[in-house]
Amino acid sequence: MKLILVGLVVCLSVVYANHLIVGNVANRVVLANQARVEYNAIPFIKRVKYFFYTQPDNRLIQGIQALDTMHSKASINITAGGVGYSYVNLRLKSERGRGLAYDIGIYVQDLFYH
Repeated sequence: MKLILVGLVVCLSVVYANHLIVGNVANRVVLANQARVEYNAIPFIKRVKYFFYTQPDNRLIQGIQALDTMHSKASINITAGGVGYSYVNLRLKSERGRGLAYDIGIYVQDLFYH
């Protein structure tokens, strides 16, 4: 019984992080850009950071993956562009008094796959 309870608590703590996965990030796509976005904490303040990416050869974005490496209550959302566009703007907002740490991957369609 204790093992089941510990397993449930671990599962809930892992699921609690706010990740963003939109579109296709696994099949027939290539990683076009990988970035680490970090922002330091300021006590009692929510930090907001913007991430902008434009595909230089105008290929359409097929998927976006943003993983919260701090497993915090931070939020992330797409403010412009995204899947089906050649650019994306992301807004990241930390929880009060904590910093931000996201690994962001932008995926585009593979040119060699037809």
